[in-house]
Amino acid sequence: MPHALRRPNLYAPRPQPMSAMNVTPFIDVLLVLLIMLILAIPMPANVTPVDLGREATPRYPVLESNALTIDAQDRIAWNGQQVTTAELRALIAAASALPVEPILRFEPDARASYETAARTIALIHEEGADSFQFVGNDKYRTLD
Repeated sequence: MPHALRRPNLYAPRPQPMSAMNVTPFIDVLLVLLIMLILAIPMPANVTPVDLGREATPRYPVLESNALTIDAQDRIAWNGQQVTTAELRALIAAASALPVEPILRFEPDARASYETAARTIALIHEEGADSFQFVGNDKYRTLD
């Protein structure tokens, strides 16, 4: 019997569709997206390292505590007295030169600009102040 006239065998097993999904292309796409994400994240340009301290108690006995505040109008005050940047630099340098360095308590107002606070922290770091504390952050636990 010629091939074209042959009847198909109804009892022969039919090929079944594959139920397993090929995940290799999916993983390849995810890896490419991950690499693109890593390359797209910018590197930090201006970093001001500040040692915030890890100890619960100060390393040295506290002889004096200086309050450094920034108000809502970006005015800097040293122990309640308004100072300029040059005066602040001299005060921090003088405090850093003492045998037992006094603690510098930094408390910016919530409405003070971030730029002024960052410049002040950078100035503190440049002058070599080691006894540095952020004070008053507990007031801002909840956002208004």
